[in-house]
Amino acid sequence: MWELAERPEDVPMVFAERFNSGDPAAVAEVYESGAVFVPEPGTALNGSEAQAANAAFVALGAPIDVRLRHVYATGDVALLIVDWVIEGADRDGQPVHVEGTATDVARRGEDGRWRYVIDNPFGVRG
Repeated sequence: MWELAERPEDVPMVFAERFNSGDPAAVAEVYESGAVFVPEPGTALNGSEAQAANAAFVALGAPIDVRLRHVYATGDVALLIVDWVIEGADRDGQPVHVEGTATDVARRGEDGRWRYVIDNPFGVRG
């Protein structure tokens, strides 16, 4: 399994590698305990609800591509602006296309690794 990010700017790539593995448990490791996931504007989830919502994106079966636009870090906290697209065919061969620009917050843990605290994939919408 891929190591967690040692730098804040690497968190989106670690997320994408784990997402593309198709393993929701591997994706969940990129989040701090109690992290918030916003699967749609106005809906902030944490815990098992957040993991289930994120697993639904993984279950689309198409790969994600991420492009870091900006990273602003101070101490152990970073704001990440990330363009992303999930595009390809689902497990039934149907086309999938979902995209957004995330506004995410990551924090360096006691182990020195960076994880999401807030993952807002559609951050610039509504």
